[in-house]
Amino acid sequence: MSVDIDQLVALRRDLHAHPELRFEEVRTADIVASLLREWGYRPHRGLAKTGVVASLDTGRPGPSILLRADMDALPITERARHDHVSRHMGRMHACGHDGHTTMLLGAAAELAVRPPECGVVHFVFQPGEEGGSGADVMIREGLFDLFPAGCCFGLHNWPGLEAGRFGVCAGPIMAGGWRFAITVLGQGAHAAQPQLARDPVVAGAALVQAAQHLVARRTDPLVPAVVSICTFHAGSADNILPDRTEIAGTIRALDVQTLDALKDGLRDLAEGMARTFGVKVEVAFHSPYPVTVNSGPETGLVTRVMRLRDAADAMPEADCAMRPSLASEDFGFMLQRRPGAYAMIGNGSSAPLHAPDYDFNDRIIPRGVAYWATLARHCLSLQEQEEKTS
Repeated sequence: MSVDIDQLVALRRDLHAHPELRFEEVRTADIVASLLREWGYRPHRGLAKTGVVASLDTGRPGPSILLRADMDALPITERARHDHVSRHMGRMHACGHDGHTTMLLGAAAELAVRPPECGVVHFVFQPGEEGGSGADVMIREGLFDLFPAGCCFGLHNWPGLEAGRFGVCAGPIMAGGWRFAITVLGQGAHAAQPQLARDPVVAGAALVQAAQHLVARRTDPLVPAVVSICTFHAGSADNILPDRTEIAGTIRALDVQTLDALKDGLRDLAEGMARTFGVKVEVAFHSPYPVTVNSGPETGLVTRVMRLRDAADAMPEADCAMRPSLASEDFGFMLQRRPGAYAMIGNGSSAPLHAPDYDFNDRIIPRGVAYWATLARHCLSLQEQEEKTS
């Protein structure tokens, strides 16, 4: 690898120490654009506010591909002791987007020195993946019009998978999902006079309990799905029954029909609880992410690249296979528009994604860079050969 790994590690740790939330990645985008210009690219800025896109045109006719990394951090307070800990309370790179950005930048540097034989590579540094549907915003603002691509690829680190190992599967690999907000409106009263109240806490608690049965009794048991209640807020004093409870969470599944069944089921439960407890229940769904569905040919290509990347360290077929996850990912918006594949690279035995003590594993940076560079060269070369023989 011609790019300096020490420089990339220093870059990753700098990004980690200065996390920026969705659509606020100004400093990150400035660094990305500056490095791309240093390596001879002409970065395009402004898609989805802080997005950065650069293209490598070999000057020889051929296919075009899009490689994407996400840049945003999460609203989490970091709980770690390493030197590059977040300098901003309430913000941290708890999902490894600092590492994703670094690996794709490393590939851009590598390919600038040793470009593919033909075609065009678009490097996309995307904002707002964490709940902001940044991929969808970039698409709606003209990503594929400005940067035409025949296929697209994404890569995410995965804790629990051996460090540097790769995984992918054809078909759904990440769940589609909806976030929901439930408001239970009742009538408050003194804790000593519950008969005067319409208690939204009891009604909300019953709704939370009942929601756990939606997957078990409203969906196909052969289709993975999950309902998660993540927040429950009510009251301000220990001797007053409040008049309002607010609940929020997500539903996730690997197909659209199951998601629709969960949405309908949650609404039905809300209506039932409203009648049972004499309260009003409002359910609002927002921030949908589609199922991330890998296309067959591109998944096959990625699998071959995982083995070709380093002949001395090639992986047997079993090591490339990976089960789908019920986490959601807005790269699914791109795969709705173009064929492609979303793959994983092992982060080793780190803390889980979105945990306050998570950190990206710097040891996997060279493997991620090599994967991207090999994929670009192999994909464009293979597609060019197929076009010539078709």
